[in-house]
Amino acid sequence: MKRSDFLKNIAATVAAGTMLPLMALASIKSISPENSVKIVRKAQGQKLNVIGDQMSVKLTGKDTGGQYALVEQYNDPGVGIPPHVHEKEDEVFKLIEGEVEFSLEGKTHLLKAGDMIYCPRGVPHTWKVVGTRKAKVDLGFFPSGMEVMFEELAQLPQGPPDLEVVAKICGRYGISFI
Repeated sequence: MKRSDFLKNIAATVAAGTMLPLMALASIKSISPENSVKIVRKAQGQKLNVIGDQMSVKLTGKDTGGQYALVEQYNDPGVGIPPHVHEKEDEVFKLIEGEVEFSLEGKTHLLKAGDMIYCPRGVPHTWKVVGTRKAKVDLGFFPSGMEVMFEELAQLPQGPPDLEVVAKICGRYGISFI
């Protein structure tokens, strides 16, 4: 990657409000000419309730040429996602406030404000907000695409989810529950 392209990618990452692991940065191709700078203010983003997971989609694949997407999660204690595995994307979670328990590779890790975890594709994992405070998390995934799945899941009727329907939707995006 050319130095100028690397610097453009770093600038885009900083503008998005989160630092991405160097591994992810190394895989990002230069931002294409059809993409432009996008400033996302604190209150902006597409608000979604994805089966109880409160999200604000800050950057989509349309914004980044399909390279990655960024989502802010802000959830109450007890909210979590059952064990699952991704075939297509790597994830980076950076905890901004609160506490979140992550389980992967047979180990459980308690993350607090300022902590970050990288979950590569193919590694089963789960997470749950613990403690007494809401947790705010910046979630980046590489490449993009899950944000489209989140939109689809957010359209499901309120109330207890039909897990067969959820699994079918997630399966179309390469995510399976274990």
